[in-house]
Amino acid sequence: MQSSEAFAAGTIGRQETPTRKRFVIVACLFIGIFIAYLDRVNVSVLAANDQFLTDMGIKGMSVQIGMMMSVFLAAYGVSNVVLSPLGDYLGPRRAMLLCILLWTLSLFMGSIATAFSMIIASRVVLGVGEGFYYPLQSLFVKNWFPVRERGRANAAWVVGQSVAPAVAMPVFTYVIGTFGWRESFHLCLVLGLIPLYLLWRHTADTPRQHKSINAAELRHIEEGQAAERAGAAAKGAGKASFIERIKPFATNPNYWLLVIWYLCLQCMYWGLISWLPVYLKSARGFTWAEMGWLASLPFIFGIAFKASVGFLSDKIGRNAPILFAAMLLAGLCVYFGATVSDKYVSAVLLALAVGFSTMGTPAAWTLLQGLVPGQSISTASGAMNGIANGLSALSPALIGLFISLTGSYDGGLLCLVFTGAVASVVAGVLVVQKY
Repeated sequence: MQSSEAFAAGTIGRQETPTRKRFVIVACLFIGIFIAYLDRVNVSVLAANDQFLTDMGIKGMSVQIGMMMSVFLAAYGVSNVVLSPLGDYLGPRRAMLLCILLWTLSLFMGSIATAFSMIIASRVVLGVGEGFYYPLQSLFVKNWFPVRERGRANAAWVVGQSVAPAVAMPVFTYVIGTFGWRESFHLCLVLGLIPLYLLWRHTADTPRQHKSINAAELRHIEEGQAAERAGAAAKGAGKASFIERIKPFATNPNYWLLVIWYLCLQCMYWGLISWLPVYLKSARGFTWAEMGWLASLPFIFGIAFKASVGFLSDKIGRNAPILFAAMLLAGLCVYFGATVSDKYVSAVLLALAVGFSTMGTPAAWTLLQGLVPGQSISTASGAMNGIANGLSALSPALIGLFISLTGSYDGGLLCLVFTGAVASVVAGVLVVQKY
């Protein structure tokens, strides 16, 4: 006969199945970043639309076209660094809701613009809102996921960065070509209400604050974070001052190596996606319809690569080798994509360059979450993302300048090969240190 103790133990073991609220959280993050990237890549398609360029008075002005992405990235970078510490104080949920309200304002401004200056102003407001938003996702993952699940969790929301442009390029090409460029802003504005509702209704800053999580899932999360929490407690984590939040990462040289790598990634990424539709249409002779579908190809590659990397990161327990491979392969693809004569081969190689470069993004955020304690993660994430995106703001405008000076798109693309080489060297240092 089964003993009463064994029966009781078996009953307790069966009575509660863990909820899966942490996966609801990451689904909300995926949808949020998906909508955010629709908003920011909209101008990449508008840059190839003659009616929009004529209405704004910038047709044939490559520097001004590049500025539409550059001013966004500059505001985005400043917002990351200056505003992201608020996430450590307000909590990610309330801070994200504020960010989305700023998105909505920027999209309304873009939809009613009658001059280029209004478009620039709308891009600045969008940059402020999205810059503040991005690092808060890392704080959510840090709070909600055991250490051994973070690679997959980061990959899950980061994939939204590739899904959005993959969908956006053909959709915006159709919407703008059929209904006009203002309707692309209207579409983004309406879609932005979705993450606003999801964050308000289905998220909480920490598992213990969520009303629907059960004890079994809470125990699973907290046991998976126990060693990390113990280490933070040993270092005196708690209610820390602003200086105490900065010190753990500001004095860590490996953090700054990761920042340099991420800067190179952002320079390559934004330089490519800002100019790829225009390059395919103007330099390689693709039609408007072909340009829309081919411009989505980089992000289709990115979806597959990011999803694979999330599992690989958790399996091998290291991230630096992924960072090294990502930018080395991306740089090689840009070089051959710019120099090959066949336009279809060029399109595929440049698409692979975007896919390979973004492949390292989940690994970069997972590495960051291991380097930085929880009390500093929002500030550290904001600093890394802000510095990288703020400085990469020069990339689209510099490519436009190279195009203007040389009369060729190839020179602008080839300058991105250098960023791939620098990133590979930096990642190589981290590989040697077994990260």
